[in-house]
Amino acid sequence: MTQTTSSTASPGVSEIDTSSRCALSFLIVASLLWLVTGGVLALLNLLQTHTPGFLADCFLFTHGRLDAMQETALVYGWAGNAGIAVALWLLSRLGGSALRGTNYLVAGALFWNIGVKLGVYGIAFGDMTSFSLMQMPDYVQPLMLVAYALMAAPGVLAWTGRRNDSTFATQWYAIAALFLFPWFFSAAQVMLLFAPVRGTLQSVVSTWYAQNLFSLWMAPLAIAALYYLVPKIRGKVMPNYDFAIYGFWSLIIFGTWTGGRHLIGGPVPAWIPSVALGAGVLVLFHHMIVYLNMSGIGGSGGVVMKLAKYGFYAYLLSGVIDALFSLRSFAVITQFTLFQEAQWQLALASFSLIMFGAIYYLVPRISGAVWPSSGLVRGHYLATILGYAVLIISLGIAGWQQGTALNDASMSFEAIAAQYRPWLLVASSAQALLLVGNLALLVNFVRILFVKTSEAATGQFRQPTNLEASSS
Repeated sequence: MTQTTSSTASPGVSEIDTSSRCALSFLIVASLLWLVTGGVLALLNLLQTHTPGFLADCFLFTHGRLDAMQETALVYGWAGNAGIAVALWLLSRLGGSALRGTNYLVAGALFWNIGVKLGVYGIAFGDMTSFSLMQMPDYVQPLMLVAYALMAAPGVLAWTGRRNDSTFATQWYAIAALFLFPWFFSAAQVMLLFAPVRGTLQSVVSTWYAQNLFSLWMAPLAIAALYYLVPKIRGKVMPNYDFAIYGFWSLIIFGTWTGGRHLIGGPVPAWIPSVALGAGVLVLFHHMIVYLNMSGIGGSGGVVMKLAKYGFYAYLLSGVIDALFSLRSFAVITQFTLFQEAQWQLALASFSLIMFGAIYYLVPRISGAVWPSSGLVRGHYLATILGYAVLIISLGIAGWQQGTALNDASMSFEAIAAQYRPWLLVASSAQALLLVGNLALLVNFVRILFVKTSEAATGQFRQPTNLEASSS
């Protein structure tokens, strides 16, 4: 299952890193551009929630379209590009050989980002579906499926061509994410777009897809990075590592069943949300295993470890809140309110914080240069931590007030909106802070692309070979 001997992957900056420099740099810069674009759209969207007249005369930026565009930009643009870049680098490193098939990767990345761009444009002009997190036009989605296959091909080659028979948890999660996404993405396309099921089955499939997008794709990509970064930076073997396999399979088996919690009280068989509630509790076993493996995550390690730590805590909190608020006594208040937006932002924050840490770790190694501005690094870190904390808390409070008021028949919608409006103003400020922080990261990354590789710089990244044993 695992091993404690040295991997054949070379530490520090090596051919493994430099061979994929251009391809991975393209994915990362594309992800950051989409992150900033999504941040702008998310800010506009929040402004409209408390100021409905804002951009009311512009048909391209109505509230519904803005919401769909920012979801598309952040999930498929930011998370898709960043997650694939990190996963391929990890699989290449732990496989012990340079990344193969980079031509497929570049071609796939180009078509993937063209697809996301066409999807955002299509949504802006009203050519969109009605399914959450899958609102791009139906003619774009087959293109993205093919593009994803091209991007994932180097990861499959790194997995099948690895030099060691033994594997690490990082590889399990990364390769699972690469394989599972095309499965549920293609299944959802067929059942919702090209041979659509009828009636309430559409809601069941839609929530199943939306949940899988996080549980079986974004979360495994983030956890894969965690299992590499934490022991690597701490320089210690991960505690209770033999239990990692149980955490992996509990997420893969039970995570796909939790989407029905969004259908509590809806016109679906009662067993669907009940199964989702049970699955949500069982997924907590996965969170417990990851917590045992990550014990002692705090300490030294600079901004990479700090981002990984807060991303990990956000991930744990997201799992607990998802399970707790699947209970009907809570769902009667939070269902169809801004509280669900807070839950989504918490899930996105957990992924983003870990990905930021991974980017700060791998970019100097593929570029052979240190980050040009430590001030921009600190600024991005502070803006991100503070921005996500304030955004999630304010949306959570607004959603709880909204849900409580909606259950009071004596309150008008106008009075309800006035009650939680101050929290939306706070959330808008937090979203603006996040946007500033993400711009700092983008500027810093563009600057590092123009820094020449230095032997003195690459020496800072070298580590003893025996640390590769704990890099899973």
